[in-house]
Amino acid sequence: MTFTQMLAAAWRRNDSLLCVGLDPDPAKFPAHLKRGGARDDNAILEFCTAIVDATADLVCAFKPQIAYFAACRAEDQLEALIAHIHEKHPGIPVILDAKRGDIGSTAEQYASEAFERFQADAVTVNPYMGRDSLEPWLAWRDKGVILLCRTSNPGGSDLQFLEVGNTSGGEKLYERVARLAANEWNSSGQIALVVGATFPGEIARVREIVGDMPLLVPGIGAQGGDIEATVSAGRTPDGTGLMINSSRAILYASQDQGFAAAARKVAVETRAAINLYRKE
Repeated sequence: MTFTQMLAAAWRRNDSLLCVGLDPDPAKFPAHLKRGGARDDNAILEFCTAIVDATADLVCAFKPQIAYFAACRAEDQLEALIAHIHEKHPGIPVILDAKRGDIGSTAEQYASEAFERFQADAVTVNPYMGRDSLEPWLAWRDKGVILLCRTSNPGGSDLQFLEVGNTSGGEKLYERVARLAANEWNSSGQIALVVGATFPGEIARVREIVGDMPLLVPGIGAQGGDIEATVSAGRTPDGTGLMINSSRAILYASQDQGFAAAARKVAVETRAAINLYRKE
């Protein structure tokens, strides 16, 4: 099954556009998980699997951020976490948030890391080195390749909002990325785009350019993105098309032993808030 097939099935099965980001910060863990080094006692794995098991029926995807694991020398726990998701919650796609970007044999190695070592179903990629930097990823025909397009950070406008082309009034750089992704680069049919929830007008513009292509939308919850504006701008006619990511608001809903139940409560509320606006 391809990434987009898995995603479509999860949208339907769980009635959800919610993607839970797994960004484990041991400093924010409940006290009972702060026994020692995060690598030595598998605290990161224990924390993340508890979140996953509490929310798996509420989501369309999970998105572990590789930097949080690598900073704690916990890549082995990331491998175990993704294996746990595939075994215990089959059919929920795992997006490795790595934002890789390189060319040639280096990109091939990054792709092997994501898809062979970690067994991710999709990965985030920086497209700003162009087509040849994407080809090693697209060679994995059933895997999702999610390209940065219009990011939610304030500094994204420094480059992504620049006009490109030879005449004034041309398209913005993020629009060019969206157009290339939809019309020229998507040889596998598995490309998706990252478009931040803090810019609903740009979500609508990207949707206009790319049609039904899936959009990964970070920025709700702790980052303050508006759910109604996000869903209204980005949904497809059938009320899907989005992976709306929330990380900190769910992961750290509580710092006591009931953290997983608290995370589930916030995930239930977030899914319900999203679903209010899925139909016109």
